[in-house]
Amino acid sequence: MTPRRAGALFKQLAALNPDPVTELQYSSAFELLIAVILSAQATDIGVNKATAKLFPVANTPAAILALGEDGLKGFIKTIGLFNSKARNILQTCRALLEKHGGEVPRDRAALEALPGVGRKTANVVLNVAFGQATMAVDTHIFRVANRIGLAPGATPLAVERGLMTIIPGRYLQHAHHWLILHGRYVCTARSPKCSTCPIERFCEWPEKATRIAAAGA
Repeated sequence: MTPRRAGALFKQLAALNPDPVTELQYSSAFELLIAVILSAQATDIGVNKATAKLFPVANTPAAILALGEDGLKGFIKTIGLFNSKARNILQTCRALLEKHGGEVPRDRAALEALPGVGRKTANVVLNVAFGQATMAVDTHIFRVANRIGLAPGATPLAVERGLMTIIPGRYLQHAHHWLILHGRYVCTARSPKCSTCPIERFCEWPEKATRIAAAGA
């Protein structure tokens, strides 16, 4: 996809949803960090149900450490991989207290040094909590970027770099939210809604025409 075409695509997404937000529920950078760690291989809905019970009881590093591993698991046991996530969260809380004064760091290297925090999680925190123009490539963004020809790549990092290059700067702050929501609700994995897609005219997916024709039959 050409930069000009990509710019027009994001202009359309911006017109439809000027201020997109994460669907994870949080009220601080720390709550966001914990929610994103929990969201790996889990739905935002499932994470929100768990954190709605956890955060009123413990929403600081010290408070979560005070719960202990078994106590924390009691709140997050409905989430996939909760055993390893509990261990990572406790280790992250300890690191935040020992190395960062209990605060969530604002730089990538420090975030990625925390247990359970990879590049995608760091990008979400940097973007949502601290307003940095980052691109958190999850499965939705990876699929959409490759499918519609926006920024094809064999790995999430390749897609991230492609997106950061082709997306006009004025759209970078919200771009990953637009793409996540588009992949979650429109350009879905198994049954993409091509016939009602708001950016269909920019899409370069070869199968698009067939799906639109089938929907109108």
